[in-house]
Formats: sequence, C-alpha cells, structure tokens
Amino acid sequence: MTRALYSLVLWLLQPLLRMRLRLRARAEPLYGERQGERFGHYGDVPSASVALAGSTDFYVWVHAVSLGETRAAQALVNRLRDSLPGMRLLLTHGTATGRAMGQALLQPGDVQVWQPWDTPGAVNRFLAHFQPRVGLLVETEVWPNMVAACALARMPLCLVNARFSAKSLRQSQRLAWLARPAYQGLRAVWAQSGEDAIRLRQLGAPVLGVTGNVKYDATPDASQLARGAAWRRALKRPVLLFASAREGEEALLLEALNRKMAPALVKSKQVATKNIASEVQWLIVPRHPQRFDAVAQLCQEQGFSVSRRSHWSRGPEAADIWLGDSLGEMALYFALSDVALLGGSFAPLGGQNLIEATACGCPVVMGPHTFNFAEASELASRAGAAFKAVDMDDAVDRCLALLQSAPALQQARTAAHSLGRDHGGAAQRTATAVQQLLAGL
Repeated sequence: MTRALYSLVLWLLQPLLRMRLRLRARAEPLYGERQGERFGHYGDVPSASVALAGSTDFYVWVHAVSLGETRAAQALVNRLRDSLPGMRLLLTHGTATGRAMGQALLQPGDVQVWQPWDTPGAVNRFLAHFQPRVGLLVETEVWPNMVAACALARMPLCLVNARFSAKSLRQSQRLAWLARPAYQGLRAVWAQSGEDAIRLRQLGAPVLGVTGNVKYDATPDASQLARGAAWRRALKRPVLLFASAREGEEALLLEALNRKMAPALVKSKQVATKNIASEVQWLIVPRHPQRFDAVAQLCQEQGFSVSRRSHWSRGPEAADIWLGDSLGEMALYFALSDVALLGGSFAPLGGQNLIEATACGCPVVMGPHTFNFAEASELASRAGAAFKAVDMDDAVDRCLALLQSAPALQQARTAAHSLGRDHGGAAQRTATAVQQLLAGL
C-alpha cells in the first residue's frame, strides 16, 4: 500500500519532470533529447527480441546516474566484457553529463538510454523492451519500483561499488517504510568498504562482500595527461586547481584570494603569503556545466580577469583565473596543476571523488566535508596524497605551503601516484562476483 502511494505521487509529478527537463535543456541541450525514454518509450531503439534475435548475446544493464558514476563504470565495464562473453552493454544515466561521458564506453551493439522514471509503467516497459540478464546499479540509485519490477521479472538487480554514508543511512531510516523493502529486494550488494557494508546491512541489504572502490582502477586519458604536463612545463608559475567546485564554493575561494592579496596586509608572514598567492595561476573547474557562465561572471565581479578553456586555441592564455569550461578533460586539468582543492568539501555536500586527481599524480587539499568519500579521503590522507583543512583560508594556505617546499610537493605527488596501485583490483573482483552470480542462476 505504501509503495502504491509512492507510485501515485511519482505519476502525478510527471508533468513537473517534463517541465524541469525543458528548463534544464536551455543550458544543457542534451536534457531535451529523447525525453520519451524517461517514461519507457524507446522509439527507434530496437527491442531485445529484434536486436539480439538469432544470437547468444545478452544485455548487461549498467546504471551510472551521473558523471562520477560513469567514470567509475568504465573500468568495471571493461572487466565485465572480459568475464562475460556475449555481453552487450545497456547503459543508462540520469544526467546530461553522465550521458555525454558514457558515449565513450559504447561498442557496436551496445545501447545507451535515459534511466526510466520510477513509475510502474515506465520501469515495466524498460524491462520488457531490453530484457537484461542482470542489472548493476553503480554506487547509489536504488529505486523502489525498479527493484520490485526486477524481482517480479526474476532479473537480478545488484548494487555494485556501493557507498552509503552515515547521512544516507539516517535519511533512509526516516523513510524506512520505502527504503527498507527496496534495499532488501536487491539480489546482491558489493560494497566499497566495511563501513559501507555495515550501514547497508542495517537496511537489510544483501551484502555479499566488500570489493573495494573501482575508481582506483580507472586509467586517466594518456593524451590529456601529456598535453596538461606539456602546458605545465611551459609555464613560469605554479598552477592551483579548484576541481569540481560546487555552487557557493567559488565565492569562498575568491574571497580568500582577495583577503590574501589585500595591500593592507603588513605582517611579515602575511606578506609572504600574499606574495606567493599573487604568483600562482588559479584554475577553477565547476562541477556542473550549466554554471560555467555564472562562475565566469562571479570572477569578473570580484576583480579577476578570466580566460576560458573553450577559448584556448594553442594553450592557456594569460589571465588571473583560468576557467575550465569543458567536459571530459579532468585528466588534462589535473596534469596541468601542481595541487588541487577538492570541490564539494567546503560546503556541506560530502565532497567529490579525489581518486581521479591522485591517479593523475595531483595532491589534494580537502575541506571539512568529505562524508561521501570518507574511506578514499582517509586512505589518501594516511598515504600523504591528500590533506584536510578546516576552511577555505586554511586550504589555500596549505596549498601555498606545499608550493614553497619542493621536497614536500614531490613527496605528495609520489604518494598520489602510488595510491591507485596500492588499492586497485576492485573492478576485476566485482566482475568476477557478477560472473559467479549469473553462473549460479
């Protein structure tokens, strides 16, 4: 009865969802494309009975809701292809950035569509159309009607690379009447860490093991690394990156820079900080592309000149702040930078993924809020590849201190490079677990 009420609410909200998609499409046109897929209507996308007719191939459904989950899925998809001969990828997303990034994962015969809205009609049409052999939800995104429909269709739905913070547990416990049956209805869960596993089990999730974090297995784009490193060698000053900055955090950085560069500072320690702060090239990469213009305007309003990546023809152009207004180039930005501030960690948002930065050899300074990536943050801190600050001013000071000590900076870069080697293998462990699950059906 409770899920029926939930379904009714989502059905009534469909006009609002369509309106929201139209609004978002103004800044990100991809949101306006193929909207019927959100409601289980696939137009010219062949059904499984047509696309797979006469073959032994089958769909493995991987749901990667947004950009971070799609990046995480890349290494897992590669290992799945090795472990499951005949697999075709059915890839779904909820965001435009995820869908754009996901195109790089596709091979001939694969399919990419939007995640269906969690109404019984949409999810049933999705399952009937594609008939996946198994569904793998990457990290989060457990939807009650989808879980129930997969169980009814006897299609195993699993949560892989699962992370579940204490905050997520509290929120789910407040909605236990809806969340508990959804987590209990999963066929299997493989968690990133022991702490994630404990919290998931508290909701009744069938945790079969702790496989680690597949993001350690991601390989940065070699051409981007080479280009970023070449640009950095050509520069005459260090580069500090604010990676995946979230709304409100850029203002914190700009305010901190203005304070540190203010001519009124007279104390010797402050003057030293001011001098090096003025000699640094600052690079901001917002998390969400629809905010690129707003961030550029904010920088200019605060008195900083701006050069946008989208305007570079032969390389970076002179300006107080570079704006990374492109998608899919984080490896380039990390390779270009000496140290990175971690977006999402200076506002109470839980932080962004720092593993990609360390894989590129870029040390990270984090704010106080890293609950979404608690284990990765702790591992990086213990290894000396990341450092935690109490606020933005402290974070900028820590970055500048690293730049003033070549041995400390090199030690942090070496630790960052080593992190992935020390904690890799999760993608293969997960792929093997999925293979064994399917073999036992």
